[in-house]
Amino acid sequence: MNVYQILTDSAQNFGQKPSIIYKDKSISFSDLKLKVIALALGLQSLGLGKARKIALYLPNCTEYVYGYLSSFLLGAVVIPLDYMLKTDELIACLSHAEAEFVVTLEKPEIDWMLIQKNVPSLKTIIPLGDGFERLYRQGEFKPQFVSDSDLALIMYTSGTTGQPKGILLNYKHLQGSPQAMKHFVDLSERDVKLCAIPLSHIGGFIYIQNCIIFGITLVLMDRFHPLEFLKNVTTYKVTCFHIVPPMYTALLTLKNIGQFDLSSLRWVVVFGAPNSPDILERFHQYCPNAKLLNGWGMTETCPPNTVTPLDNPKIESVGKPAPNCEIQIVDDDDKPLAKGQVGEIVIRGWVVMQEYYKDPQATAMAKKNGWFHTGDLGRFDQEGFLYIVGRKKEMIKVAGQIVYAPEVEAALCKYEGVLEAAVIGVADDMRGESIRAFVVLKEGINVEPLEIKYFVREHLANFKVPQTVEIRSALPKNRVGKIDKELLKQNVII
Repeated sequence: MNVYQILTDSAQNFGQKPSIIYKDKSISFSDLKLKVIALALGLQSLGLGKARKIALYLPNCTEYVYGYLSSFLLGAVVIPLDYMLKTDELIACLSHAEAEFVVTLEKPEIDWMLIQKNVPSLKTIIPLGDGFERLYRQGEFKPQFVSDSDLALIMYTSGTTGQPKGILLNYKHLQGSPQAMKHFVDLSERDVKLCAIPLSHIGGFIYIQNCIIFGITLVLMDRFHPLEFLKNVTTYKVTCFHIVPPMYTALLTLKNIGQFDLSSLRWVVVFGAPNSPDILERFHQYCPNAKLLNGWGMTETCPPNTVTPLDNPKIESVGKPAPNCEIQIVDDDDKPLAKGQVGEIVIRGWVVMQEYYKDPQATAMAKKNGWFHTGDLGRFDQEGFLYIVGRKKEMIKVAGQIVYAPEVEAALCKYEGVLEAAVIGVADDMRGESIRAFVVLKEGINVEPLEIKYFVREHLANFKVPQTVEIRSALPKNRVGKIDKELLKQNVII
């Protein structure tokens, strides 16, 4: 992807139109190009160049966008890091990636002296502030030539201090998401998109690509806050956005949601997890002009890889594959399954990641016989629509019977008083595994766990009914807003 040419074209085509709006301040497409080039010149003066590695450890902000784009102009490798990572996690990721530079907004709890001492490759720490502002340089800029195979991104899916997993994407991979978006939806300069997904996540990064390629105006939030999210939709006449199911749930808990004018929305997307279409349909009553879309994809495969068509009502499905990839459902022996049968989703095409960085074993396990094994379970219907059943690791074996956690969660959420639910499998001497459910009740609801079990029994076979239902005030979430089931499993009391 030629980012310099894309910025040049967008500056020429869209000029003074706002490219990014952040905290009520906007920057035009023309000024965006100037800012990015000025920062590239400054970073270049520090030694950043082709194949050199720069990490971005920031909350969502305009500087995050500049950091991505200016580094791409130099042919560098960008390592976006979740701003919630702690010192030990940063040491693990930065060491693994062999980062040489890092741009950061400093936090009191992060010890950069300790990090630099433990990351031998890290030579330059660039904090936001006066020093960062002085980096912007005027002068002639010659963009670095990059080939499709040059490394562009190392995106970490885990910040653990044990074995961080870095997804390695090259410059051709940067074309994957925009190509898919062009196929699935009708984005253009008329659109205003609202981003509350961390820019360190592929779902947030896609917003930046949408902005510069399609000429949309990007309204950027530093973090997701339900009330502020809806205020932004109203204020800036937002036309579309993509968020995860728990974010929709949070929006629907607002007592005054009906007071917001959401008529500007043309389409809204849910992605990132199996979901009940009930959530989207409940939200739809507040934005009846919007089309509902469901999508699926992974960081490893340049998402979205499937999306429901704009005029199709099958929102319980995640749609059909994009033209730049091929998808199959296979059994445990990697043999293709017939339509209607549940198996692992595998995908192939140039959109599949290059590798898990410096982890040949994990790469070999995921990329087999030309197919990337996603770990997601799904099925195709007779019309070729894909349905997500859950993760393989969410498959619970109860006395030899297979139970899919999302199916149980959907049944729990049908109970009128349940706001959200999560289901895990726990070890059981008698059954092998038993089902444990965690639910959060809607405000003002008081109900006993046994009543919820009785309700679920009316909707599921007996072996799928949770052995235990635990009511909690909240469920743990990761930075993207997904329920963190691994944390639930770690803290569960058997």
